[in-house]
Amino acid sequence: MFMLRNVTKYLFGDSSKESIIEIPQGQLYIVRPRSPKGYSELIFKDAAASIRRTGQEFQYQLVIQRVYEEGEEELLAEEDGEDGIADKLGSDKDEKTFLLDESLHFRSEIREGGEKVFAWLDLSGDPGDLYEFVCDSSVSPGEVGTFEVVAVKCQYERKHRKPNETATEQDLQQFNFAEQPIPEASPISSPISPSFSSSSLRQSKSSPGTTMAKPKESTPPRTRSEKAKAPIKETEPTQAPPSAKAPKELEILAREQGELHLFDFHSGSFILQDPSVTATVSEIGKWQYWLQISNVERDWLGQPVIADISPVFNFEYLSFIFCQYTLDGSAFSWLLRFKDRETVERFQEGLMQALWEQLNEIKWGKNTDDDRQYVLDAFQDLAMEDAENKDEGGEQEEDEEVEEEDDGQHSEHYDTDESEDDVVVRDNDGNVNSQLAVGYKHDRSFVVRGSKIGVFKHTPNNNLEFSTNISKVQTPNGKLFSPKKVMLHAEDTNMILQNADDPHSLYRMDLEYGKVVDEWKVHDDIAVKTFAPDKKFAQMTSEQTFLGLSHNALFRIDPRLSGNKLVDSELKQYAGKSEFSAAATTEKGYIAVASDKGDIRMFDRLGIRAKTAIPALGEAIIGLDVSADGRWVLATCRTYLLLIDALQKDGKNEGKLGFERGFAKDSKPQPRRLGLTPSHVAQFQHETKAPLSFTPARFNTGLDDKETSIVTATGPFIITWSMRRVLAGKRDPYTIKRYEEEVKADDFKFGTDKNVIVALPNQVDMVAKQSFKKATRESISMPARISRGSGRQSSRLARGDIVNEAY
Repeated sequence: MFMLRNVTKYLFGDSSKESIIEIPQGQLYIVRPRSPKGYSELIFKDAAASIRRTGQEFQYQLVIQRVYEEGEEELLAEEDGEDGIADKLGSDKDEKTFLLDESLHFRSEIREGGEKVFAWLDLSGDPGDLYEFVCDSSVSPGEVGTFEVVAVKCQYERKHRKPNETATEQDLQQFNFAEQPIPEASPISSPISPSFSSSSLRQSKSSPGTTMAKPKESTPPRTRSEKAKAPIKETEPTQAPPSAKAPKELEILAREQGELHLFDFHSGSFILQDPSVTATVSEIGKWQYWLQISNVERDWLGQPVIADISPVFNFEYLSFIFCQYTLDGSAFSWLLRFKDRETVERFQEGLMQALWEQLNEIKWGKNTDDDRQYVLDAFQDLAMEDAENKDEGGEQEEDEEVEEEDDGQHSEHYDTDESEDDVVVRDNDGNVNSQLAVGYKHDRSFVVRGSKIGVFKHTPNNNLEFSTNISKVQTPNGKLFSPKKVMLHAEDTNMILQNADDPHSLYRMDLEYGKVVDEWKVHDDIAVKTFAPDKKFAQMTSEQTFLGLSHNALFRIDPRLSGNKLVDSELKQYAGKSEFSAAATTEKGYIAVASDKGDIRMFDRLGIRAKTAIPALGEAIIGLDVSADGRWVLATCRTYLLLIDALQKDGKNEGKLGFERGFAKDSKPQPRRLGLTPSHVAQFQHETKAPLSFTPARFNTGLDDKETSIVTATGPFIITWSMRRVLAGKRDPYTIKRYEEEVKADDFKFGTDKNVIVALPNQVDMVAKQSFKKATRESISMPARISRGSGRQSSRLARGDIVNEAY
């Protein structure tokens, strides 16, 4: 019989999901072999196929749903009006549903060349008409086989009105229609085969001698001419790793009963492991906490409570999803499902108390009630209210043609006669690319590599061309150093550099000459931890001053001052350990400051107390960005991002930003925690054996552009979030692109969200955001390759490009 029956058993057992199984990418056609209307018609260019439960027992639907590309819904809304798109969503134009019944003659086929197709009769059409769902190439044969087995079992339940577990192999054979041919959806011509008759399509059962093909690993897929089922490779569901030994409990913070599910990497679904387990959160040492899940017979898992578990609570499905890590670096994603909301809330309180105390080393009870609720809300699957016109967060599609052969990699062009030996892939000193600065005034990007800086030109057709190399970054006294941080300044003619060995000084490089020309002593006693522009677009102007941060002070730096460059009248110093870590400014010069503690302060100017203070969730903030108008604050932590709406919606300060007026005590802005789903986190680590570690996230930016996208990276993955999808509360509002090496730095090209500049250890690329894909098992496991023979090459430095003179 089928080799996947155990997998489908678990899929049916996960009653927490409306959708039992899904094929995420494909195209839907209707084929009319005998109709004068035309041979075939493409219904949905991009679609997903799923099998869903209905409200009635033993009744299931095959659902084909249109998948919109980013910005496509906005374009339809502009064409049809606000109500037009709303009418289309959920209608037959966007979703087709079919009751899974044997009259559909549902079947699949793997053709010569690897094309995978599902087909079923169009019962409302002419004789011989049928629908075909052509799967995307990323869909594996195993997924196709599992999907068909689920469909067969659904038909069995509908016909016999009883669970599919009672079905024998012979019972399921009556739903095998593998012998019926599936015509090509889009043939060059439209011949009608004499053997392709409506009577054969209406055949309700296979002949008694017909058997369903067993999957065999060594057997290649059969062609359509063989009129047989393609073999399905056997796939075993993901197995739970051995549990770690539970340490001695000092205090119980939460103990609740629930169902335990494990994410299966092959099927992409959570599979029921145990219908009744006890989940316990306990304190096991000073600021150390433990999660243990067991039943009376076995321990399922034991895990320290740390930020890497990436906890997500979903109250709609009464579930808690998290990651488990084993000693060899493997990751697994688990789901606990509880009986009611009260149970979820009790467990959430205990787990978040443990996580917060572990990160902050402060007792949970010392927080105010409002601050505790703020932390709890941030780890739920919440939709974010967007009080303004939704078009503000909408994405504008550009009318640009993309060559079909373009794989989305836009980087330096090399001469075709350049030999492999002429390219310096790695420096002898072991340095790799570490930082990226994107020009606003001029189309240039600057990449720091040890004590060198590479300069790359942005071409009109969105490529990168190597311009020159500044081979020695050294102080005016001739001491070589590797910049810790860089910032473009004064209409992109200067670059401010920081030397990690001298935190009390900064350096100015004149980019016209390619050398450091000034050393600025900031202060004798105050060390500069980081710095930021005076205003968001200050680097496009002749503004000389900029902001500086120490671990507990915020101040202005004015290079025109004699002696120390810190402006004493614009210094705000805090007595306690503030641990400031990052700063960002708006177009008007409002200031956001974040800390290693995880809190955020908002100022309207320097030298005064903050107007608004956002409580810490626990993790240190390593990067900060603000939208030009000050509406959105974007903070980067190691394992997640925070998106905060700074606009006040009610009260006496309604319409004001948190930078201008403080929020009332009971109306702090609700954060939106942007993280990868735990199942994707587990798949990322399954591939890389490394935990999440996001690079500082950035909005796309431009003088007249709204912020529509967010970009960051972790390991070899670069990730973009759609602001429109985030604000609409869409599921998985991000797309990814994987490289073969770790992404060191990334940012949008100035003035667009369509192109991202990426610094890899030994390469620099400009990549089209269009080439990013939805996070699937295929896109996570397959890195993008940069061909050296296609004319689009990675921006590596040839030996002849290493120059010492100015440029």
